[in-house]
Parts: sequence; structure tokens; C-alpha cells
Amino acid sequence: MYQLLKQIIKTGIKTEAAPLPDESMRVGTQRLQQEILRVFGGALNIRHVDAGSCNGCELEIHAVNNAYYNIEGLGIKFVASPRHADLLLVTGPVSRHLATALKRTYDATPEPKLVVAIGDCGCTGGIFSPDGGGESYASCGKVANVIPVDVAVSGCPPTPTAILQGILTAISAPQKTGDKTG
Repeated sequence: MYQLLKQIIKTGIKTEAAPLPDESMRVGTQRLQQEILRVFGGALNIRHVDAGSCNGCELEIHAVNNAYYNIEGLGIKFVASPRHADLLLVTGPVSRHLATALKRTYDATPEPKLVVAIGDCGCTGGIFSPDGGGESYASCGKVANVIPVDVAVSGCPPTPTAILQGILTAISAPQKTGDKTG
């Protein structure tokens, strides 16, 4: 037991460093201002919504919660109710049966609210239609067809680092392009 504790102390903490926000992931034109970021108070509450996915993205979201990626160390946590959430993390192509539930979840989330679409299915509709657009008799397609999306994280499934990067991109104030100050 002593040897194990000695090894733990010698090794130290091994967690993944938080990735930097990536502006290329931003979908919407809505821009967050500094005063909106102050509303979050340094903590972010996320409500995850599975709108009809295969659960591949959910496995990667669970990995974001483990000790290696340590999302809670950044002040980000998952909540059970959309009424307590600041950000909706939506996975899967939106099935027709879940479209109303997703809209109600979005409406129940207080302002200012953010939406991050996770995975190829959430971003483009994925492979769930004959034409590749995601819309069919059973699917509404991508999340943006049902509710407004701020950031899209593509991948099938995306890595935990990409998911964390998408979340950080959503909450960071966008950099103004073409604005020359100096």
C-alpha cells in the first residue's frame, strides 16, 4: 500500500489540458457579449438531450466527465433539468417523435441559452436518409432544422477533446474578424 501511495505522489496529477476554442465550429450569427458571459458566473450548466442517436456520441460525452478530461475542473457540470441549464448539448438526428420534446426542452431553458450539436448526425443529419441530408419519414434531420444551433461539433463520434472544444467555443466571446485596432 505504501509503494502505491508513493507512486501516486511521484506521478502527480495527469489530466488532459483544456483545448482552445475554435471559431470554425461556430454556426450561428448570434454573438456572446462579455455581459452575457458574466451571467454564467464562471460556471456552466449543461443539459444533454439525446434526440435519436446511436449512443456513440453519448459514450464520448461520458468520457468528457472522467478524471482524464476533468470537465468539472473547468467549472462545467451536467444538470438533470433544462430549467437549470445554460447550454443544451444535443446528439443524434432529431427523430420525428422527439422533435416536440426537443423544442420544449429548448423553450424551458432560460435565456441566455446556447445549443451545441454533437456528431455528424446532429450537425448534418448523418446517414439516416436516402439522399444523405438526414431528413426522411422518421427523421427531421440535423438539430438546426428544429432549434437554433450556436456551435456544431462534427465527427462520428467526435473525440472528447473535440466535444470540450465545442463547449468552450460556445461560451467564449467570438473574436471580431476584420476589426483592426491599434
